[in-house]
Amino acid sequence: MNKRFKNLSKMFIAALSIMALVLTGCGKKDAGTDGSKEAAYPEKPMTFIAPGGAGGGWDTTIRTVAKVLKDTKLVDVPMPITNKPGGGGGVTLAYLQENKGDEKIVSVYSPPIILINLNGTSKYSYKDVTPIARLITDYAAFVVSKNSKYKSIAEVMDALKKDPKSVKFGGNSSAGSMDHIQFLMIAKAAGVKDIKKIDYISFQNNEGAAQLLGGHIDLLSTGLGDVSALLESGDLVGLAQTADERVGEGAIAEIPTCKESGIDAVFYNWRGLFGAPDMPEYALKYWEETLAKMVETPEWDEAVKKNGWSKSYANSADFAAFLDKTNEEYKEILDDIGMLKK
Repeated sequence: MNKRFKNLSKMFIAALSIMALVLTGCGKKDAGTDGSKEAAYPEKPMTFIAPGGAGGGWDTTIRTVAKVLKDTKLVDVPMPITNKPGGGGGVTLAYLQENKGDEKIVSVYSPPIILINLNGTSKYSYKDVTPIARLITDYAAFVVSKNSKYKSIAEVMDALKKDPKSVKFGGNSSAGSMDHIQFLMIAKAAGVKDIKKIDYISFQNNEGAAQLLGGHIDLLSTGLGDVSALLESGDLVGLAQTADERVGEGAIAEIPTCKESGIDAVFYNWRGLFGAPDMPEYALKYWEETLAKMVETPEWDEAVKKNGWSKSYANSADFAAFLDKTNEEYKEILDDIGMLKK
């Protein structure tokens, strides 16, 4: 009996040892493989960043994305929005560099991520972050207060042709960035000479509309979705927008295109999401696939219609190729107006 008991004891101890090794080995494998991280991601709250102030185009876009993802139950972790304005988006670009490899940060951007690098405002560009997906195309809007003496974009251009200093316009991006460039492109297409002499005032924290209403500028260059509420209330009047056809609904749909006004030009304000430099592959894959599902939902369709956007989803690879091509196009634009950093 003693011998049998000893043999059983040895077998039991051996079995326990094998089980311990198996369990330990499994534990190490699950914790260390990309597969397990991918299966669990995202476990913690995300950090969604708008590189501008509340109420602007970036803010509106990323808040809309977070709301639709939550409403459709595509994402179940919290997605709080953080506003990091400054430098036309440069402050957020620098912040992303400090968080290389982070899996939780997602920021929205548009043309300024290219323009502020080309004009020398920032040493960083889209090449220093991770493109996740392009989502929508917005359009430039040129708006005035309801009491403005200008009743059409043609009247504004006529005034500028006579005297480039006669119209003071502003925007919520830095000089040499989107709100500035989009108006100069239209002015150049309209036949205005000496566009470098046109006065542009840059506002931070999306103060442009308030400055326009206060009479401090004559015209605001902005995005359609950024001023939709003020257009609907009648406080602001849209003189022109840069799509190739009318878009949106309500007051937005009433704004004529530049082409309708005799100016043969368009400007597309694309917007997309980016991760930190070297965002983990499993995180990039998750967001790329999740956003592809989101843009097919009725909730997203409604948001796009409400804001006067156009759907233009592109996955990470296609978005990166688009950014390379657009970078070259913007170089030409800035060079034309003498704002390309050599």
